[in-house]
Amino acid sequence: MHKTIVYLTGFMGAGKSTIGPILANTIGWDFFDLDKEIERIEDKKIKEIFNQSGEEYFRQLETKVLKMISANERKIISLGGGTIVNPENLSFINETGILIYLKTNSDVAFKRLQHKRDRPAILIDDEENFDEKLKVKISELMAEREKYYLKAKISIETSNGSVGSVIDKIVAQLKHFITLS
Repeated sequence: MHKTIVYLTGFMGAGKSTIGPILANTIGWDFFDLDKEIERIEDKKIKEIFNQSGEEYFRQLETKVLKMISANERKIISLGGGTIVNPENLSFINETGILIYLKTNSDVAFKRLQHKRDRPAILIDDEENFDEKLKVKISELMAEREKYYLKAKISIETSNGSVGSVIDKIVAQLKHFITLS
C-alpha cells in the first residue's frame, strides 16, 4: 500500500529540521523529526546513545523508529543525515513515500555546524586546527553520502535563498508526485 509521506534527507545543516515543520504547516500535514523521536523514545540525546550503546545499536533503533512513525499518511519526516545509507531504510522510504534531497554545499554546512558539538558523525576531540579538521570531515562525509542523497526523486538547493523560497520550490515539485489537498 502506497502511503503519502514526504521524507527529507540531506547532510547535517541542510535545513531538514527547519524546513520540515514549515513545509508540514504549509501543506497541512504532520511533522516528525526522526532524531528527535529517537531521543524522546530513548530519553537520551543522540550523542549519548552513540557513546553508551554504539552506532550499530543507534542504526537499528533508527530503522525501528522510522517504520513506527511512517505508519500513517500525510506527514513530513525529517531523516537523520545517515538514515538512507542503510539499504533497508532506503527501500522502505521508496516504498512508502517520496524522498526529497535538501542539498547544501560544504562551506554552508561548515558555517551552520561549526559551533555544534552534539553531532556524533562530525565530532572532533582535538581543538587544535579545529575549523580545518571540521571542514575536511564535512567534505569527506558529504562526498561519501552524496550517492545516497542523489537517489531522491526531488533535489532542492538550500545554500542560498530564504526558507520561504525553498518551501515554494518543494511544494511546486511535490505537485508532480502527490496530491497535496
